[in-house]
Amino acid sequence: MPILQAIVLGIVQGLTEFLPISSTGHLRIVPAFLGWEDPGAAFTAVTQLGTLAAVLLYFRADLWRIVRTWLRSLRDPGARKEHDAKLGWYILLGSIPISIFGLAFREQIENGARDLYLIATALIVLGLVLLAAERVGARDRSMEEVGARDGFAVGLAQALALVPGVSRSGATITAGLFLGLDRAAAARFSFLLSVPAVVLSGLFEMRDFVGGGDGGVGAPALVVATALAFVVGYASIAFLLRFLASHSTIVFVVYRVALGVLVLALAGTGTIG
Repeated sequence: MPILQAIVLGIVQGLTEFLPISSTGHLRIVPAFLGWEDPGAAFTAVTQLGTLAAVLLYFRADLWRIVRTWLRSLRDPGARKEHDAKLGWYILLGSIPISIFGLAFREQIENGARDLYLIATALIVLGLVLLAAERVGARDRSMEEVGARDGFAVGLAQALALVPGVSRSGATITAGLFLGLDRAAAARFSFLLSVPAVVLSGLFEMRDFVGGGDGGVGAPALVVATALAFVVGYASIAFLLRFLASHSTIVFVVYRVALGVLVLALAGTGTIG
């Protein structure tokens, strides 16, 4: 992979990982628009380690507090009542569905699921579901009110993001809104929940880039793309949390539907493939 291409895809990954518009979908669509080869699911998973680093850095205080309290709760029954300890369990609970489905449907995810028609349809459908969540969600629950039901339900939604075009943040924020979380809380829990899933996915796919293999990409390009995904991803987190504090997700709904329709039209006419 040429370095210029790695730069573009790294920026795309960082911009779209946290915005509810699908990073995996964009890493398939953008190369198609530019006439490049599909970098593949493994490239996507590994560059997500860059955006994972952005989450770890941005939420370092929250994550450290959650991990520390959760570990303490394993030996101190009194600590089990603390919300941070419970959050640790909810994050683990919510990570189970995507782990199971990711392994069960790995072959389909890496090959057939990267079809442009499927991606475009997923962009449109999830966009409309997000619109429904905006309309019916009460948005009167804060992060402190997240419970076990929320963890599992949002975890199930996260599993849908295995289909390119759905969007991990899009699916989880949508689920959070349906459950009555306010927009900032839905986004914050979405980002925290992404940590175990992205770690497992990235490390699992890393095998294609070690031991003499490079997954068809090349180590320099992979490093550049992952580093840029980290920098841009950090900025994207900060932007989205500020944006959702006073704005709805309608702009992302419009973008998803418009892009999905465009991709369907171009793919249908053979302009992209």
